[in-house]
Amino acid sequence: MNKCVILIDGSNFYFKLKDLKLQRLLSFDFINFAKFLADNDEVVSAVYYIGAVKTDGTKKTQKLFDDQRRLLSHLKKHNYTYTLGYLLKSNGVFHEKGVDVNIAVDILVTTYENLADRIILVSSDTDLLPAIKKAQEKGKTVEYVGFLHQPSQAMKLRCTSFRLLSKNDLLKFVSV
Repeated sequence: MNKCVILIDGSNFYFKLKDLKLQRLLSFDFINFAKFLADNDEVVSAVYYIGAVKTDGTKKTQKLFDDQRRLLSHLKKHNYTYTLGYLLKSNGVFHEKGVDVNIAVDILVTTYENLADRIILVSSDTDLLPAIKKAQEKGKTVEYVGFLHQPSQAMKLRCTSFRLLSKNDLLKFVSV
């Protein structure tokens, strides 16, 4: 049995699920999703990456903050750890910062500390390609998990393998 890590780009994951009208993360079965992704491999860690919401005293940011706290608690119950980036407000719009760097660092730590044989990456972000390339050069399998309705061609081409999830694949993990 090989060891694997699962790394999920939270914002990317949420918006792909939202496209499919499946964005109910508080009812998402992350435990069985990890088992599904791992096949017969041992999951040594599953990490969810997201920008930290900070409240500015408005009802909107307080709701976002509270929702994120509930999500983080839900992830913890499902044996996931989480890594927080931050949100930068620019011209009234929030932009996530630091998440891609955190994912890239974890790809490299997994590789150089030999924590797993297989890295399962649920992200279509091509900023991760240099870290992916280095992991592959060191003999790691990097599997891109994307979404059938909007795959990243670059990730499909550059990762060791890929899996594209359909709405039907995901329905079994979402309580309707």
